[in-house]
Amino acid sequence: MLNISAQNKPTFWDDIQYFNQLNKDNPPKKDAILFLGSSSFTRWTNISDYFPDKTIINRGFGGSSLSDLNFYSKELLQPYSPKQIIIYCGENDFAADEELKPRQVFKRFKKFYCEIRDYYPDIQVDYISIKLSPSRQHLWTKYWATNELIKKFMHRKENAHYIDITRAMNDVNGNVRKDLFLEDMLHMKPEGYQIWAREMKPFLK
Repeated sequence: MLNISAQNKPTFWDDIQYFNQLNKDNPPKKDAILFLGSSSFTRWTNISDYFPDKTIINRGFGGSSLSDLNFYSKELLQPYSPKQIIIYCGENDFAADEELKPRQVFKRFKKFYCEIRDYYPDIQVDYISIKLSPSRQHLWTKYWATNELIKKFMHRKENAHYIDITRAMNDVNGNVRKDLFLEDMLHMKPEGYQIWAREMKPFLK
């Protein structure tokens, strides 16, 4: 584990400590589906209701980027023995630094994917495409480009899938459905999660 003092706690350290406590209080079951990523997972507090026949461990922490997943890779991966890992992350990378290029964020994802394979060479790993949040429309071009890079990467890998949720969140005219989002136009209503669940179900082990 990282050697951290009270004076130099990095961002999200308290979230990671919270996960550690959860693991102590309720040791994670083996062969579960591990969800890792940012607030779209954090806020999906009733995720098990959408997949009642699956054992799910949700370790999303709000505001996180792919850099944060890499920084805490040991803490996020080592305690578990999942049969599948599903990732939603990357949206916040650009929000935190709009000068980033898609290939830079893709490299962050690729690094985390390799970290996963160091621990779990053969399990299924799935990436959910970056959603087109209306409040971040100025970043959509970068989101599209990053999604495409990750999609091509995942298609070349064994036991890996890219799960596209962007099309399913559009209306019949191909426009993003703003009614799926809360007032902040960033986080989703239950209707948005229902669409995610429908798109994800074919990929869940």
